[in-house]
Amino acid sequence: MPTSGTPLRRGFYRVAIVEDHALQRERTEEVLHERAGVRVVARCEHLPQFVAWLERAPREERPHLLVLDLSVDRGPAVDPELVASLVRGGLRVLVLSAMASPALVRQVMRAGVAGFVGKRDPATDLVDAVHTVLSGGEWMTPDMANVIVNDPGRPALSDQEERALVLYASGLTLEAVAAGIGVKRDTAKKYIDVVKRKYAEAGRSVRSKTDLYRAAVADGYLDDAR
Repeated sequence: MPTSGTPLRRGFYRVAIVEDHALQRERTEEVLHERAGVRVVARCEHLPQFVAWLERAPREERPHLLVLDLSVDRGPAVDPELVASLVRGGLRVLVLSAMASPALVRQVMRAGVAGFVGKRDPATDLVDAVHTVLSGGEWMTPDMANVIVNDPGRPALSDQEERALVLYASGLTLEAVAAGIGVKRDTAKKYIDVVKRKYAEAGRSVRSKTDLYRAAVADGYLDDAR
């Protein structure tokens, strides 16, 4: 795994930045150019602006990596499905964000993002993360893993409870949920009842299937398809 002490071939890799704060954008470009040894080819304030640029960019200017902030002060947050489409197109994505929304972090992680760096992390972490992701690896600090796993408003579900929630909140009947996870209907109902109880204990009432759907979307288990 490359580190900040063993830079990649200088100037070979192309990187784009999406960040709505000008000073942060300039500082990120400075670190990427001077310390990570990559070439910044695009600087955008939000993700749709980057996508518009990407559609008209010549092949020789298309980036290998996108360094992406998740939140925009004067606009909507990043759309995880848009991120997923970029990843499917072969673009590596590294999130550089304040991580104010654990649910959004989890959603973009499921979209295929390769790494996460917090804005409070040192510049060396950003450099190491860029090198790791460009080399095909993944990057996440223990603090970032803690943000994702230990959101106090997100109840801890077992694997079967999570699967039952996803299927049931997607609109399936209890019979279909049971078939999907390989258990009897009564067992599937018990899983859903436990999920409701755990959400109630976390201070979030989820009495109906619609409530469960909204909770599953908010917590990153489902994309909002409605």
